[in-house]
Amino acid sequence: MNRLLAPVFALLLSLSATVTAAGLDAISSGDASAGVKEALATGADYAVASLGKSNGFLGNSKVKIPLPSYLQKAESALRMFGMGKQADELVETMNHAAENAVAEAKPILTDAIKKMTVQDAKAILTGGDDSVTQYFRKTSSEPLTQKFSPIVKKETGKLQLAEQYNSFAGKAASAGLIDKKNADIDAYVTQKAIDGLFLMIAEEEKKLRANPLGAGSDVLKKVFGAL
Repeated sequence: MNRLLAPVFALLLSLSATVTAAGLDAISSGDASAGVKEALATGADYAVASLGKSNGFLGNSKVKIPLPSYLQKAESALRMFGMGKQADELVETMNHAAENAVAEAKPILTDAIKKMTVQDAKAILTGGDDSVTQYFRKTSSEPLTQKFSPIVKKETGKLQLAEQYNSFAGKAASAGLIDKKNADIDAYVTQKAIDGLFLMIAEEEKKLRANPLGAGSDVLKKVFGAL
C-alpha cells in the first residue's frame, strides 16, 4: 500500500468502527436480543425447511453427500463389476438419512435460541459475518450429533451394503490407511448432515447481513441495519 495512503485507510477504518459502535449503542438491549433471536430463528427455519424434506440434500449440489473419499475407490470397483446400482443406493440412502435427521433439528435449534443471553447477543452482533452460524455450531453441535446419529443409523441399516462399507473402512483404519474416526459411515453422514444444516443457516445469515432493509421485520431492519 502507498505509504501516503496508509494513514487515510486507517482513519476510514477507525471512523467505520466508530459509526458502527454508535449505531449499536442507540439500540436497547431488549431490541438487540429480540433482533438476534429473530435472526437465529429465521436461519434455523430456512435451513430445516430447505434440507429436511425429500431430496433436500440429494437435490442440492451444495450439500449433497458423496461417498467418503476413502471409499470412492471402492465405488469405482463396484461400478466396474456392474454393481453401480448398489453404490447409487448407498448414496441415496445417506442423503435421505441426512434429510430425515435434519427434519428433527428444529427443537434443538429452538432451545439454543431460548438459552441465548444478552452477552451472546452482543457477541453475535459484533462477532463478524458468520457469528449467527457460529453460535449455533457452538451450542448445538453436540445435541444435534446425539439426535441425528440413531436416525442415520436406522436408515443406513436398511442396506446391507452399508455394513460392508463399514467393514472395509474398519480394516483400512486398523491398517493405518485412514483415521479411525472416519471409518464409520453413520458418523460420516451425521457430520455431513450437521455441516449442511450450518451451511444453509450461513447462507440465510449472509443474505440478512447484505440486505437488512429487505428482511421484512422492523426489529431485524433496526438491529442489523445498524451494523
